Amino acid sequence: MNALVALAILPSLVISWLAGFAMRKLAPRWNLVDRPGARKIHARVTPYGGGIAIWTALVFPLAILQLALVAMPASEASTSDAPHNASWLNNAFQLLETHRGGLLERAGDLWFFLGGATVLTILGLADDRRKIDWRWRLAIETAVAAGVVFGRGWTLTLFVDWPLVTAVVSVLWIVWLINSFNMLDNMDGLSGGVAAIAACLLAIVMLGTPEPDSGQPQLFVAGFLFLLVGALVGFLFHNRPPARLFMGDAGAYLVGYCLAVMSILATFTGGGLPRHAILAPLCVFAIPIYDTLSVITIRLVSGRSPFQGDTSHFSHRLVALGLSPAQAVLTIYLASAACGLGALLLHQVDAWGAAVVLLMIFCLLCVIATLELTALRQRKNGGRSR
Repeated sequence: MNALVALAILPSLVISWLAGFAMRKLAPRWNLVDRPGARKIHARVTPYGGGIAIWTALVFPLAILQLALVAMPASEASTSDAPHNASWLNNAFQLLETHRGGLLERAGDLWFFLGGATVLTILGLADDRRKIDWRWRLAIETAVAAGVVFGRGWTLTLFVDWPLVTAVVSVLWIVWLINSFNMLDNMDGLSGGVAAIAACLLAIVMLGTPEPDSGQPQLFVAGFLFLLVGALVGFLFHNRPPARLFMGDAGAYLVGYCLAVMSILATFTGGGLPRHAILAPLCVFAIPIYDTLSVITIRLVSGRSPFQGDTSHFSHRLVALGLSPAQAVLTIYLASAACGLGALLLHQVDAWGAAVVLLMIFCLLCVIATLELTALRQRKNGGRSR
């Protein structure tokens, strides 16, 4: 497994890191910049283009891998043939050789999936350069999600005998996460960091959850998620405070889509595992879901459109409590990790244990909401408390 992690993370990390430098130079020439003002909290003009860096770090290694697999001769070798003192690089090649047939078989699925990712990245770039009406954005996001669900038959496992309902819920899930990570992208290092935590935890869950047919770890999904982790970490080098590069809508759409589709492709109930294991994505994405729900609620209660940008996000509310932006981002990182760690337990516990895990996450979110509401009341009362 160490070979899988290294083979996936290292190339995408390096490519994303290098592409980030390129985008910091090129984006201003293409007028891909974010200027301070209005609700923007950054103080200087900052280039977009992080989404292109992340996209490059995902597509380029996979293209090279595809070419290598096609050129690699078929072999009967297995990982058991490798010497115990083999380097991780040798183990990585051994791993590729062993799973060559399966990877080539799923190549069509992979490039179909990446095609959807590319469409959303282009949509985000267009929105970064010249703002697109939210109705068009939502329509294109829904079309891409529907293409994945209806065109490829990838749906969530809901244990209901209503295929159309399952398909519709799957489309909504993809669109929801696309917009959740876009809305979360409001402070330096926030959306990319939360996405990296979510991808890493989900990948670990995949390595511990066997496929129903083979009984082997879900290497295809886990491998892509680790690839995404590497791309995000490389990007975060440029996005850490003070950010010198933003992911923009292009990166947020891309990341949300990748995580959503991977959570659909993942199998959480293989090998006789309990049904409640399908709740793992809710644990991993608890904070982005909470942020989106709370922001939409605040905007609707205030009589504003849920698609109108403002400073009512989770991170902004933490800053209003007295935290610095860096402290707010760290707090959200820790909350994301705390909720996501519950996903590692769901397939190992019975129904009562799963209920305890979910209640712990619910209580954590309630504590956060209570603190935020208390601070809001105090501000409305001029800082007085009873």
